[in-house]
Amino acid sequence: MESEDIYSQFQSHLEKTLSGAEAMSTEMHQLLRAAMNKTLSNLDVVTREEFDTQQAVLVRSREKIDVLEKQIAEIETLITKNKA
Repeated sequence: MESEDIYSQFQSHLEKTLSGAEAMSTEMHQLLRAAMNKTLSNLDVVTREEFDTQQAVLVRSREKIDVLEKQIAEIETLITKNKA
C-alpha cells in the first residue's frame, strides 16, 4: 500500500472522528502529512511488488527443496537395500 493511500485513509478516519469539530486547517493537513510521511519512511516495509516477487522466489525454492528431499529419500532407500 502506498504511503499516499495510508495517509488518505488515516485522514478520512480522522475527519470522521472529528466531524463535530471545525474542519482541519490546510496547515494542519500539511503538518500531519509531513509527520506521517516521515514516520512511514522510517518503517522497515517493502512494496507489494517486492513482497510478491519474494513470495514467488520462495515458492520456487520450496518446490526445488521438495524434489531434492524426494531424491535423497530414494537414494537412502537404494543404499539401505544394497547393504542388505
